[in-house]
Amino acid sequence: MQLDTDIEGWPLGDWEALCKRAAEACAEVAPELANPRLSTSLLFTSDQEVYTLNREWRERDKPTNVLSFPMLTREELLDLAPDGPPVMLGDLALAYETCAREAEEKSVPLDHHATHLIVHGLLHLAGYDHETGEEDADKMEALEIEILAKMGIADPYMDRD
Repeated sequence: MQLDTDIEGWPLGDWEALCKRAAEACAEVAPELANPRLSTSLLFTSDQEVYTLNREWRERDKPTNVLSFPMLTREELLDLAPDGPPVMLGDLALAYETCAREAEEKSVPLDHHATHLIVHGLLHLAGYDHETGEEDADKMEALEIEILAKMGIADPYMDRD
């Protein structure tokens, strides 16, 4: 997968390499994300920008930690031949202040929490959706846990009540 990363207002760090590692781990667990034709843009930005995007494009007047904007349906992704021109999978946007606050609340490093959100977003772009029912949520969480484990990151759901 080709990644186009834009970083605005995040602390210094190798965010591009983190995105690449997350995408590679996702492709190992969710093979539909291994198609070499896929391209994804990732925007590391402010809470205000993500809030604006959420309001304008998703009609949700609230802040959030990560937004995903898929450009393919799950069926289109699964049917995509490996040969041919690049195809845009979708866009992700991560909100710095929310990510930093959540990482602190969970007592995890910011890069681990950001990695979880990137994985979560990539799975959304691949058509997984935790909001469509408990079974789908369980499946998506299991994939996230497996992907993050490949990267040496602890289960982000283990402390949930």
